[in-house]
Amino acid sequence: MAADLSQIVKAYDVRGVVPDQWDESLAELFGAAFVRVTGASAIVTGHDMRPSSPGLSGAFARGAAAQGADVTEIGLCSTDQLYYASGALDLPGAMFTASHNPARYNGIKLCRAGAAPVGQDTGLAEIRDLVERWSESGAPEPAAVPGAVTRRDTLDDYAAHLRSLVDLGSVRPLKVVVDAGNGMGGHTVPTVFAGLPLTLVPMYFELDGTFPNHEANPLDPANLVDLQKRVREEDADLGLAFDGDADRCFVVDERGEPVSPSAITALVASRELARNGGRGTVIHNLITSRSVPEVVKENGGTPARTRVGHSFIKAEMARTGAIFGGEHSAHYYFRDFWNADTGMLAALHVLAALGGQQGTLSALVAEYDRYAGSGEINSTVDDQAARLAAIRAAYEGREGVTLDELDGLTVTSADWWFNVRPSNTEPLLRLNAEARDEATMAEVRDEALAIIRG
Repeated sequence: MAADLSQIVKAYDVRGVVPDQWDESLAELFGAAFVRVTGASAIVTGHDMRPSSPGLSGAFARGAAAQGADVTEIGLCSTDQLYYASGALDLPGAMFTASHNPARYNGIKLCRAGAAPVGQDTGLAEIRDLVERWSESGAPEPAAVPGAVTRRDTLDDYAAHLRSLVDLGSVRPLKVVVDAGNGMGGHTVPTVFAGLPLTLVPMYFELDGTFPNHEANPLDPANLVDLQKRVREEDADLGLAFDGDADRCFVVDERGEPVSPSAITALVASRELARNGGRGTVIHNLITSRSVPEVVKENGGTPARTRVGHSFIKAEMARTGAIFGGEHSAHYYFRDFWNADTGMLAALHVLAALGGQQGTLSALVAEYDRYAGSGEINSTVDDQAARLAAIRAAYEGREGVTLDELDGLTVTSADWWFNVRPSNTEPLLRLNAEARDEATMAEVRDEALAIIRG
């Protein structure tokens, strides 16, 4: 199995098919390697509802304890609940989940104390090297004194911390439909929302890592259909959809229409700036809507543009001391949550904003949804570099047009912009376009696609 580690150790996490690509014996080695690389004397672990998760998490704990580290197991949890435990307990952490991937997959998201991310450049490559060596030559020498493994329930403390970060005192009664997708939202939502003046309509709250109803990936519009229908049937004020490990949250308005994550980013940014006296830096990746930096500036803040991906967002948040960060993929990062992402905290902000006034959600977010966007369009290409070069050649030198290569190629004009990024894992180019109106966006989108697809 050692030869397959290159397939499962990704840029920011471990992820692969169980037991074909990895199993409990490898998980035990990952636990030992995590302790060796971090030098930790104590760690915290948690896991999602996938059938393989308890066994993998337990094996990891055994490996870590054998190297002398005390292990606090928090058991079933969302990924942001594990980040909470890592931050509140000031311990390195390991979360066993494959997020929105199909049931046969599982993985590990690792962090240092205070929920600081572990990726290829921050320890994951060394962890992989150790596991590969040990899987060929045998388990490492155990410590003279093994660590203790104990259990701890953090759900109530996690919920209390989130609620301390949002003023929920003036929320009016709301009817909210929540689609947990049989994922960890079914575990966390009842506790986090307890005591709020909400009529909660639960969908797929049963923890089931085989995902019997639909994939736990709300980024795919097909997986929002059930929620949209139910919001309309129930005449609800809004709908919320969580992914499998419940660290991302998607919002549906009272008409059953999806709310752009860029609009949610702008809404939460305005509220976080208000909490901080109208001052602070807000991070946004380069394919969020133009409305995000506009709203940040209008509310006294400083927008900072970064590449796509949580490692870039978190690094820039740490560098700038940013109060908040958001991505088009519905990842939301908070300084007061150890710079980690938590869709649940974003959901509480939406409930507070909607519940603090009498209007509808669609009317509320219209202020933050100012442009026409294409969404992400993937094209399979033979030569990514050649296609990017063709786009650059087509637009370079055009009057009023600027190009930059922060992440792929971004082409910007006064009334529109588009970005084309190569996939790191597939022969794809990803196009995102935005303009002041739908007709202009369609024109820009179609011209770019014609060049991309040759």
